[in-house]
Amino acid sequence: QVQLVESGGGLVQAGGSLRLSCVASGRTFSIAVMGWFRQAPGKEREFVAGISWSGGSTYYEDSVKGRFTISRDNAKNTVYLQMNSLKPEDTAVYYCAAKKNSLVVRLPNNYDYWGQGTQVTVSS
Repeated sequence: QVQLVESGGGLVQAGGSLRLSCVASGRTFSIAVMGWFRQAPGKEREFVAGISWSGGSTYYEDSVKGRFTISRDNAKNTVYLQMNSLKPEDTAVYYCAAKKNSLVVRLPNNYDYWGQGTQVTVSS
């Protein structure tokens, strides 16, 4: 089992920045990919960004490219999501997730472990 704990959410004005953190514990050696997803009220959970745990390959949803950066610190078993130039449409609960294979990183159903989520609210 892998446990994931997110932190760093909050309220920020449009144009501002936040950094989310996700600490993994347990059988972290089984992780191949870490991802960030978000879910706004009344909407489906959507992929935001992903990173391979060993090689560092990164993946982004089109609407966040150039604004969000995903990174990892293997020594701390932590993945980060730096979010800049935030927009009101970025408002959602953000979830950290981990998967044991490197296939199809954009589909939430392919992930094996999930954190509890952290709220991000961007005011206009």
